[in-house]
Amino acid sequence: MAGPSTALSPVIAASTHWLVRAYPWTGSDSAAATLNELQARQAVTVAAWLRYPTPVDAELVAMAGPGGSAVLDWRTGSEPDDELAENEGWRTWVDEVVVSWAACLLADPLLAARAVDAVAAAVPASAPADDRPRPRGRAGDLPAEFRRLTAPDDREQAAAILLRHPDLLESVADLHRDDLFYLLPALSMPA
Repeated sequence: MAGPSTALSPVIAASTHWLVRAYPWTGSDSAAATLNELQARQAVTVAAWLRYPTPVDAELVAMAGPGGSAVLDWRTGSEPDDELAENEGWRTWVDEVVVSWAACLLADPLLAARAVDAVAAAVPASAPADDRPRPRGRAGDLPAEFRRLTAPDDREQAAAILLRHPDLLESVADLHRDDLFYLLPALSMPA
């Protein structure tokens, strides 16, 4: 893995947007919407880095497009009234596999921690920091950067009850869960 690429930014943004619309924030905390979105973004980012591990992969998806949200919308019963509406163009940048993997990670913090560790182990520590869409240049910093995903505090959990509920996420997570477990065999179902 050569490291995360900024070419994935549209995919990460659109996939995060889809997740937070499908599983909105909960609670009365004034920061709940932000906390919900941060958790979704962290899950989507890890999933995108796993799905598109090299800069070439990221550039290819940026050129060809990830496929859109149609299957996800159908599975969750949240089809837009008019997919061709001017403000619905973001849906074309949603990656179904990335969203499915993100749902798996959100439903299982231990799985998320292992996925973050797998990404951190594959990102070379010697790569220049300016080539990365993250604040620190060392791969060892990744687990701390993704703490909201892997170890949410009580406030974060309260804001993301719907976003992290395994039963609610099942229809989306089930789409590509087997592919995630194949990619990360150490993460297979517990015996």
